[in-house]
Amino acid sequence: MTATRSLSIMGESLPLKTPFRISRGVKNTIDTIVANISESGVTGRGEGIPYPRYGQTVESALIEANSVSHKITEHYGREALLTLLPPGPARNALDCALWDIEARISGQSVASMMGIAKLEPLATAVTISLDEPEVMAKAAAKLAYCPVIKVKVDEHNPEDCIKAVRDQAPKARLIVDPNESWSFDLLDKMQNFLADARVALLEQPLAAGADEALKGFSPAVPICADEVFHSADDLDHIADRYQVINIKLDKTGGLTAAIDIMKQARSLNLSIMVGCMVCSSLSLAPAFHLAAQADFVDLDGADWLVHDRNDGMLLDNGILHPPSATFWGGP
Repeated sequence: MTATRSLSIMGESLPLKTPFRISRGVKNTIDTIVANISESGVTGRGEGIPYPRYGQTVESALIEANSVSHKITEHYGREALLTLLPPGPARNALDCALWDIEARISGQSVASMMGIAKLEPLATAVTISLDEPEVMAKAAAKLAYCPVIKVKVDEHNPEDCIKAVRDQAPKARLIVDPNESWSFDLLDKMQNFLADARVALLEQPLAAGADEALKGFSPAVPICADEVFHSADDLDHIADRYQVINIKLDKTGGLTAAIDIMKQARSLNLSIMVGCMVCSSLSLAPAFHLAAQADFVDLDGADWLVHDRNDGMLLDNGILHPPSATFWGGP
């Protein structure tokens, strides 16, 4: 006899410690949806972050998730979920909750299910949000011992902002993220500077619909596809324009799809960043499992929160520690 399964899905708003500024605007809170799947006395959890850039809201994500709630309670699994919902935060929350409860019922951790012998701490990018160069320099001084720093910029004075951070953090691996705000002319002009500043990665400099100029372009540092990349359907578009893809579970629609995307991307000789939205540790935990096999890790989303989840993940001087088994993914 099949055990009874229940599902609850709710929206939450989580305040940030400081404003998070990028080229498109400022956030002071993040909105999330959380899925809880319960069966046989245990509960699996997953989180999704609706993103206004893609026309998503908490309300739209809840409607999507609830539209398949009867399938989840009827024990439809992760593979079936891929055909029931499109990629996005609703499917991500449900997919990650299904991974979690499968691990708890089976007695096998998610890491073991993925063939990972042991989860080890990872160096993750820590983000300096867009501001005046002197403010960004002060932020960088506090992060100087972190191994990887992400620098948010726009089209105004990006050189000054990057230099301000580099001067304060001479040893850090730098990722520069204009969030679609540059023109191709500015990108071309910045090449020598980016190389001289020892930037390791440039993330989505051009608008997602304006990257045709990247065909045949030989960048001084690798360019990573973020806003332009969502699912496996985008890989053909990416392969002749970018050298790296940023896999975010809220875009792929969960860990299940992301694992397959990573395999396909590797076959196309693309390098991998595993990233996140501003989120809680409940989003970071499943992404951490994927990040164990990535070239770049950008999982500092929970560090922006006033309060993370209870028993959430530890970020210490740019080193992110694995989630506890009781928090997510353990038997």
